[in-house]
Amino acid sequence: MMKYLNDSYPRELYNKLPIIWMKPYNEVDNKDIDKLKYECPIYKTTSRYGTLSTTGHSTNFVMMLNLPVKEINDINKWIKAGVASILSLKNE
Repeated sequence: MMKYLNDSYPRELYNKLPIIWMKPYNEVDNKDIDKLKYECPIYKTTSRYGTLSTTGHSTNFVMMLNLPVKEINDINKWIKAGVASILSLKNE
C-alpha cells in the first residue's frame, strides 16, 4: 500500500481516494508535519468552475486537502497535471 500520491495506471482517468480521517490540529503546535505535501483542491463536480458567492469563493470549490508526495519535485508535477479531488463524477 502506497502512502503518497502516485501516477495512475495507463488509461485510468479517475482513481478512488481512500477514506480520510479529518482531524483538526494547530499547525504551529504540531512540529511533526511533513513538508512534502501537495495542496489538492476538492471540488463538488467535475466542472472546476462555479459561480462566485458573496464570500468571493466558487460554489463548486470545497476545500484544500494536503496529500503526501514522495519528493519535493513532485509537488510541481501534480500542480502542472491539474490533479484535483472530485466528490461527484456526475455533472448536475
